[in-house]
Amino acid sequence: MKVLGITGGVGSGKSHVLTFLKEEYRAHVCQMDEVARRLQQKGSVCYRDIVDHFGTDILEADGQIDRARLGAVVFSDGGKLELLNRIVHPAVLEQVRRDIAQKGAEGIKLYVLEAALLPDVGGELCDELWYVYADEEARRSRLKASRGYTDEKITQMIKRQPTEERFRRACTAVIDNSGPFEDTMRQIGDKLRL
Repeated sequence: MKVLGITGGVGSGKSHVLTFLKEEYRAHVCQMDEVARRLQQKGSVCYRDIVDHFGTDILEADGQIDRARLGAVVFSDGGKLELLNRIVHPAVLEQVRRDIAQKGAEGIKLYVLEAALLPDVGGELCDELWYVYADEEARRSRLKASRGYTDEKITQMIKRQPTEERFRRACTAVIDNSGPFEDTMRQIGDKLRL
């Protein structure tokens, strides 16, 4: 089984690439953010540690973690973000390792792992790491159209993510997704040899 890591900045079109890999190559797709979200639900692995460290003010009325409140706390303080990452990242990596092993045993040929922070967290699980690149104009246009984000919000989001240089240094291949998706599909076909 090949484990392919997909990473890139917000608005780069990673979701479109993942859908294509799933439909065209029958890939199993695992998004690390979704794994992290599940592990933070009430009764799950990370829930108690998060509440113990960040208090009950981050909880909704039903006891679930309010991700917006938790985000407001950790993104305003680098130390708190680091603490949250120390709680969540090891649990996510362990869950993904188990999933990779299980899918391999089931005969899956292509396992695709996606995360914006993959160069820093989880890259070691991948045989190859692909950077889905899109120029800033394309990214901004997509985020405005699909999510209704303002230029200010997009700028803040881009600043919080790794730089293009960091992505390029960490990855084994670059998929330029700035133009028509047919171009992206061709690049994927050229790079993906199963």
